[in-house]
Amino acid sequence: MTQYKIPVLSGDGIGPEIIAEGKKVVDVAGEKFGFDVEWIDYPHGADHYLETGELISEDTLKELSGYPAIYLGSIGDPRIAPGVLEKGILLTARFYFDQYINLRPVKLLEGVWTPLKDKTAKDIDFTVVRENTEDFYIGIGGRAKKGESKDLLEVKRTLYSAKFGLDIETDSEEIGYQIGLISKEGTQRVMEYAFDLAEKSRKHVSSVDKANVLSDIYGFWREEFEAVASKHPDITTDFNFVDAITMWFVKNPEWFDVVVTPNMFGDIITDLGAMIQGGLGLAPGGNINPQGTSMFEPIHGSAPKYKGMNKVNPIATIWAGAMLIEQLGEKEAADSIVGAIQQNILNAKVRTYDMGGSNGTSDVGDDIARLVREG
Repeated sequence: MTQYKIPVLSGDGIGPEIIAEGKKVVDVAGEKFGFDVEWIDYPHGADHYLETGELISEDTLKELSGYPAIYLGSIGDPRIAPGVLEKGILLTARFYFDQYINLRPVKLLEGVWTPLKDKTAKDIDFTVVRENTEDFYIGIGGRAKKGESKDLLEVKRTLYSAKFGLDIETDSEEIGYQIGLISKEGTQRVMEYAFDLAEKSRKHVSSVDKANVLSDIYGFWREEFEAVASKHPDITTDFNFVDAITMWFVKNPEWFDVVVTPNMFGDIITDLGAMIQGGLGLAPGGNINPQGTSMFEPIHGSAPKYKGMNKVNPIATIWAGAMLIEQLGEKEAADSIVGAIQQNILNAKVRTYDMGGSNGTSDVGDDIARLVREG
């Protein structure tokens, strides 16, 4: 029997509850398909930070880098200032492990309500490939008061490093600035991943940018897209400004197969994707390094007001678990889990409140695990 060791960061709020259901379903899939997962729990999150002052250490990151995948619950707690945990744990891990792909399946399952009139499961089935380590999310910027000042901003990545020496002179009382950066190497590798994905689906890749306004950074993105596309002549392509693609997601989601996008725009449009596929409770995501350590999670937050209530929908987390084991090579088991999620929804007997039911988090996990076992 194949053995896997998978670190788990259950995180905050509802994180431990939803992760418990994801582990339960993966364990059942393992029993059926001939593999075993040893879950290794890590404490990092709000409670750990409040007790120790530590977000996540270099030693812990080095230890985690020895594993192929991490299972993440949710990060965020009202006792701690917004962004502290997210930047200090989630973004730190993404950058440290060079998880340069954020993978978001946008798939409407049969039996799930969508706010898009007359659209069905056959119309909403595409994947967003978001660049995950560059753009305006590199985390460098600052503020300057009236007069003259200097700043040195630096970004370090596996692929390169860059420094920005700023001589600032302003007669405004105060300004704020943020530096965005994309690299040829970083852009090409995420696009190659998107084109490889399209080779296995409907052979269409849509690019997202805002080159008509931010021509330096996103004109560069568009040029690299054209260069990568030229190496894949069997793939059809199109360009979309980010504001336009939000319209097309709503009006004609059936147009899309694989969508590749810079980091910031991807963050925005994947939330729209979550809503047209039925809501955040049904939206999984993966932070991927194809040659390193990847991390899988639901894209919703920690919902602290529901902590300990056994109330929230665990499907996004269970689906993220399916993505995790598929990354490990267990595709048949992953497909079985997604199929069981679909059957649970079609049966319409065991549902959480957000889907019109009255069952608890663990009830849904139990039912999906049963369907995997019996499938």
